[in-house]
Amino acid sequence: MHDTRTRYARDHSLLTPDSFVRAALPGMRNAVAIVHAAPAHGAGFTEYTVEFDASGSFTTGAFQTFLYVLAGTVKAGTDSLIAGQYAYIPAASALTIESAQPARATVIEKPYLSIGQPAPAFFVGDASKIDGTPMMGDEALTIQTLIPSDAAFDFAVNIMNFEPGATLPMTEAHVMEHGLLMLEGGGIYRLGENWYPVTAGDFIWMAPFCPQWFGALGKKPAKYLIYKDWNRHPLQSQ
Repeated sequence: MHDTRTRYARDHSLLTPDSFVRAALPGMRNAVAIVHAAPAHGAGFTEYTVEFDASGSFTTGAFQTFLYVLAGTVKAGTDSLIAGQYAYIPAASALTIESAQPARATVIEKPYLSIGQPAPAFFVGDASKIDGTPMMGDEALTIQTLIPSDAAFDFAVNIMNFEPGATLPMTEAHVMEHGLLMLEGGGIYRLGENWYPVTAGDFIWMAPFCPQWFGALGKKPAKYLIYKDWNRHPLQSQ
């Protein structure tokens, strides 16, 4: 019998690479998606990893899209992006995302919630050029903010960097939900009343108010990419 670390609960899920299922989404050509988070289990957003073959592509649709390149080179329109670079694509842009050679990227899609001001415009960024800010003064735990701190944006995407042994300063429980992709290293994640070993390649979904905490283990740093809904009143619906 094959065992797995993948777990599913009412307020969280842990998906590990051994359990990933790949399938093309409508409009994908020479590419497949591994869907990690979706409304099917209560998420207010969708997150998936796209694996491109040579000449792979897809086109963004009705929802705003955040694209983060994991490996290879991906073109977002006319912009070429390598691993660690990313793009924000406004809703209904119908932008072609393509790769000439095999590549991987994570994609976050979310309906845009307006608060009566102009919606954000397309932009690209590079995580390697963003300084990390210590969290609550802890130099061993830094945050790289990938999306501008502007109320026009209704979600945030950050990279959390943990030196070996570093931990979140408290067990958190809050109204925002999360999608989290482990990029490097590993450690222990508390989700609800459960404690899970996690490592690079794992994905975690956390529902609103799910108790959560992370500690980095091992001899090398841990790093993860994390999404949260942001800047909107809790009564504002999609």
